[in-house]
Amino acid sequence: MQQLSIRGIQLHYDDRGEGSPIVFVHGHPFDHTMWKYQLPRFAPEHRLIMPDLRGYGHTDVTPGKVMLDEMALDILHLLDALHIDNAVFCGLSMGGQIVLECYRIFPHKVKALVIVDSDARGETPDSRQQRLQKADRIIATGMRQHTDETIHQYIAPASMNNPPVYTHLYDMMSSTTAEGAAAAHRGRADRRDHLSFLPSIRVPTLVVVGEEDYFTPPPIARLMSDRIPGAALAVIPAAGHLPNMETPEAFNETLYAFLKTHRL
Repeated sequence: MQQLSIRGIQLHYDDRGEGSPIVFVHGHPFDHTMWKYQLPRFAPEHRLIMPDLRGYGHTDVTPGKVMLDEMALDILHLLDALHIDNAVFCGLSMGGQIVLECYRIFPHKVKALVIVDSDARGETPDSRQQRLQKADRIIATGMRQHTDETIHQYIAPASMNNPPVYTHLYDMMSSTTAEGAAAAHRGRADRRDHLSFLPSIRVPTLVVVGEEDYFTPPPIARLMSDRIPGAALAVIPAAGHLPNMETPEAFNETLYAFLKTHRL
């Protein structure tokens, strides 16, 4: 991995392949390695930029509270440092919310959007309180206990019996720092509601969702795709919240077809 000093932190990232860039933005509580299943398919034709977000993986933790637009600004500074003028942005879950912030803040950098198993809605008063409570619980009990209690919610039942995927997911989740995970939860508790923003998107957009997603099921994905002009919706069978890991062949073919259709 490479690292750069960006906005007061050491940000770690992977930079693979050559060609038109794709920025892959991981979700919570993961790191850039969740995209390793896309490397063989896309690195031969694209330059893949995969950061560890602030507080995740090897990147420095900012304790307290980290807003999603702060993570988007980290990505902007990374792309500027790498002299990348524009790219396709692909984000999963929290990463999908971050790529929407990227388009809101610096649309000139965004050639296309791929929003995977995410939700453009803001928090309700109840869900905001639940997220803040979850942050406090993570600090109190640690990420290993949190992983043990919740990992079954992230992947489809069939994937629970897939040892390589399960082990990779468990390792990512349990090794995330409690401080980083809690800070992101607090920031997401106050995130913007992007529903009214979606009709203003003017780049090719693909919305992807696992058919068995526990957190953001297909109706949530359709809520987004119906509001984004010209957006395509893809539902991946036999996958939960992480179709790029659970069913990488189907996910990769869906993404590849989108890129080819729009000559990206």
